[in-house]
Amino acid sequence: MGTKTPSEADILRPIGATSKTYFALVAIAGLAFVLFLIGWAYQLQEGLIVTGLGDWGSGGGVTWGVYIGAFIWWVGIAHGGIILSAAVRLLEMDRYMPVARLAELLTIAGLSAAGFYIIVHLGRPDRMVTSVVGHYHITVHSSPLVWDVTVITAYFVLTATYLSLTLRYDVTRLRDQLPDRLDPIYRLMTIGYTEKEDEIVERMVWWLALAIIIMAPLLLHGGVIPWLFAVLPSYPTWFGGVQGPQFLTIALTSAISGVILLSLAFRRAYDWDHIITDDIFRGLLLWLGFFCLLFLWLQLQQNVTGLFTAPVDLTIAATARATNPIYLTSMSLVFLTLSYIFAQAIRPALFTKRRAAVSGIAVLIATLLEKVLFVVEGFLEPTFNIYAAVPGVYIPSLIEIASITGTIGMVGLFFLLVAKVFPVVELHAIEHLRDDHE
Repeated sequence: MGTKTPSEADILRPIGATSKTYFALVAIAGLAFVLFLIGWAYQLQEGLIVTGLGDWGSGGGVTWGVYIGAFIWWVGIAHGGIILSAAVRLLEMDRYMPVARLAELLTIAGLSAAGFYIIVHLGRPDRMVTSVVGHYHITVHSSPLVWDVTVITAYFVLTATYLSLTLRYDVTRLRDQLPDRLDPIYRLMTIGYTEKEDEIVERMVWWLALAIIIMAPLLLHGGVIPWLFAVLPSYPTWFGGVQGPQFLTIALTSAISGVILLSLAFRRAYDWDHIITDDIFRGLLLWLGFFCLLFLWLQLQQNVTGLFTAPVDLTIAATARATNPIYLTSMSLVFLTLSYIFAQAIRPALFTKRRAAVSGIAVLIATLLEKVLFVVEGFLEPTFNIYAAVPGVYIPSLIEIASITGTIGMVGLFFLLVAKVFPVVELHAIEHLRDDHE
């Protein structure tokens, strides 16, 4: 585990230590986000026509593209993150306690990015009130899109509650070591706190974790999100029961990859080798390999049923997907990552933190490509293509591409800010590690 004994000072270091690298990262993330906001402002002024979205029918385009593909990607990362954290608490996987809060924060950040995409794609932000909230009592009965918004909102509240309950314990016990300038925030976080609530909160967090594990396959990225597509029979590459488990495995691969990258970044920045150990990364890589295997297996199921003597519309759609260079690139990245994880499991000497980072980046790129292509191909290859004489074409605009880097910058800013206010490693994890060390 290392010779150093984990301490409270370790997890408080990000709050007090600010380097030139930190300011450089803030500037880079902020610039990426601002550039996207400029593009969005232009879109608000000129309309969605500047993206090419909505150019459907005789134009041969799609109404959903990068915006919805990236939306699904961020929702998957968010849902997978909280599932990982809930599993750590529910199954007492103490080995991963040092990264559990990073997974919870990734959920908050990912849901924020996903919710932002909904507003951007509506064309006009006021439609969130006039079309969704204003007519919610009607649309919630028949619109999968509104189910989507409902689930995301509920999950955000659930995760924020889950996170705030554990933060109360940490802030109370570390208050004397936290900066006075943030005292109003800490007082708000710990209103009414007494030590008597610790046992109650522990039980509440356990039940919340159980609820999250149960909801994941039934309502979240194994349910409502894929139902948005899977219940539409006129879109062959979307329709079918495989979408639920496929979405869930993609979510978990993306989330684990995100946690690996975040853990590596914080470990390197704050010398947390004795807190976020190599053993944690080896374990995360094994879980990543398991879900990569499920990901590829479910893709195989979809390809076999779509290419082997399937109905004509499904055969055309499946062939278009399976032969697309973007799809082949995505599957190759996941397969290569799986091959490396399998090899390093057999020969541990192949493990390095740099290779773990490359694996995480490869999977995140692969899942983003797959989700965008999934959305686009569904529109380009419908069952009743009355514009078959016009080949479907979709080329993402610069604004859409900027939305990806912009939301990544947004999530980066979130972590850079939160790390200056709250411990991103739970105090319970330090206490557990210290007991093991002794």
